[in-house]
Amino acid sequence: MTHTNPYRLTDPPAAGPAGVSRGEILRSALWAVVVLSTVANMAASYGGARTWVHLLCGVVTMLCAGTLVVRNLQGHK
Repeated sequence: MTHTNPYRLTDPPAAGPAGVSRGEILRSALWAVVVLSTVANMAASYGGARTWVHLLCGVVTMLCAGTLVVRNLQGHK
């Protein structure tokens, strides 16, 4: 027997599939690429790599971080 709370201001959430959405997968992948490109940039710094390696890692990091920021701002509208 289910009991309802008479003091609840909103309806309880509908029971649905507890799957992972595409947005969550994309967000996780973007964060993984940000971390990997940052680590690659640090490794290039310690290894004395050429400048283009640092620039490539920085551009990848910037694009992924920018995408995360834009998606976050669009989600709050």
